[in-house]
Amino acid sequence: MFDLSVDLAPFEAGTVWLVGAGPGDPGLLSLLALHGLRHADHVICDALVDARIIALARPGAVVEAMGKRGGLESVPQSDITARLVELARQGVRVLRLKGGDPFVFGRGPEEALALAAAGIPFRVVPGITAGIGGLAYAGIPVTSRDTNSAVAFVTGHGADGELPDEFDWDSLARGAPVMVFYMGLKHLDRLAARLLAAGRRPDEPVAVVCRAATPDQTVLESRLGSVAADVAAAGLKPPAVVVLGGVVALRDRLDWWIPS
Repeated sequence: MFDLSVDLAPFEAGTVWLVGAGPGDPGLLSLLALHGLRHADHVICDALVDARIIALARPGAVVEAMGKRGGLESVPQSDITARLVELARQGVRVLRLKGGDPFVFGRGPEEALALAAAGIPFRVVPGITAGIGGLAYAGIPVTSRDTNSAVAFVTGHGADGELPDEFDWDSLARGAPVMVFYMGLKHLDRLAARLLAAGRRPDEPVAVVCRAATPDQTVLESRLGSVAADVAAAGLKPPAVVVLGGVVALRDRLDWWIPS
């Protein structure tokens, strides 16, 4: 029988683990993520991590919320990284618990670079990113042999909080039959307008998945030309993943999950 205490990497004192918690469902945690939660002395968690996952931390562990939420008052990133370094230097086993995957449109690389600069040993524990796992829980595959041979994962806002301008939107619209947008609700109207101007069809199917893989999951199906108005009418709020392309049409046959 597999023994977590024997067969997985030891969580050494004075180290930091950057752990992906996945999109929501605790069942999507990796064994290594659960192992880390069971051994950490101090857990610093994001705002979007499901409470059921935080509850898996070992009894006696300190749990500290230092989440960042777009558009809301948040702990500065510099304070978070400084806290990780401070605790590790005290000989604490620190687990930084992040929604999704630490290295997919998150601050994981920034935190890892800060730890490396400070000489703090760290481990990255990948998680299932919402753009794959969250869509799967909505019955939407990111690829299907009959619809697409490529997919683009795109952030809905840049470091300044605005719609990114550093890439070629026309080339993106032409080259990616399916696009998955993280943090795309804030600028959804402008995002849709950019894609329409680049030649995407107004009747192309779009799905917006809010609070994916949690009991509060909500899915809105729409079309590119009307999705911004439909989201506003439905009153949907972040966190959300937006997917554009033919895979959305598969949802009527693949919508398997019933939140409980």
